[in-house]
Amino acid sequence: MSAEAAHHWVVVLDIENFSSRPDPVQRSLRAGMYEVLREAVLRAGLPAGDVVAEDRGDGVLMIVPATVSPIVLAGPFVHALDEELRQKAVVYSPAHAMRFRVALHQGIVARDGEGWSGDAVNTACRLVDAGPLREVLAAAPASRMVFVVSDEIYRAVVRHGHRSVDPAAYLPMPFRTKHGELVGSWVTVPGSPAPPGLPAASAEQGGQGATDTGAQEGTAAGRRPAGGAGISVGTVHGDVFQGDKTVNVRTTGPVRP
Repeated sequence: MSAEAAHHWVVVLDIENFSSRPDPVQRSLRAGMYEVLREAVLRAGLPAGDVVAEDRGDGVLMIVPATVSPIVLAGPFVHALDEELRQKAVVYSPAHAMRFRVALHQGIVARDGEGWSGDAVNTACRLVDAGPLREVLAAAPASRMVFVVSDEIYRAVVRHGHRSVDPAAYLPMPFRTKHGELVGSWVTVPGSPAPPGLPAASAEQGGQGATDTGAQEGTAAGRRPAGGAGISVGTVHGDVFQGDKTVNVRTTGPVRP
């Protein structure tokens, strides 16, 4: 049965270079990813029982209720993710290095008998898969993650400089999708004064330039998640880019306690 469409926050998290790792390492990274996510949700005070987390194989897509403050998502939640990744880096070998690309967007999504869908889901997936975002993370080898927000989130939340959110640490990162659509976004690297690796047009001209989005690293649709205590599960689907094709993400599976 379909539910009426409503506003939600959409968070997408991906592991860098996931598909290039051997299967045993991928399984280890997935387990670590869910441990990091579970602890970050708790530390940020998010209502875990109301957050829908959907496994994407190399990452997670989260549907967060509109009652949650976006300041918490852009501030304490991102800081908690970075801190949990720091703790993992102490014990993980270089072969198990785990770094995240994380995107935040908002919009109207709807739930039916199969799960969630909406343009907000599609846009969030495009943000986290953007080529410039991958380049920023690659240019920051000492950092543990990059965080990108849509232009709407930046203008409504980030630019106002709420406590725990530093707008000076963000730079514009416009890019074009494979269909030629220009997407406005802003990127930051937690712990750094400014994100490296951006094209000069983006960093110096207020985001007037744009580069093409990158391909998705790989989605193992249907894989069962390794953890995620207290986070409810649904099915989320939407179009994302994979190589030169547009594919529909539709995965399901329980998040084990």
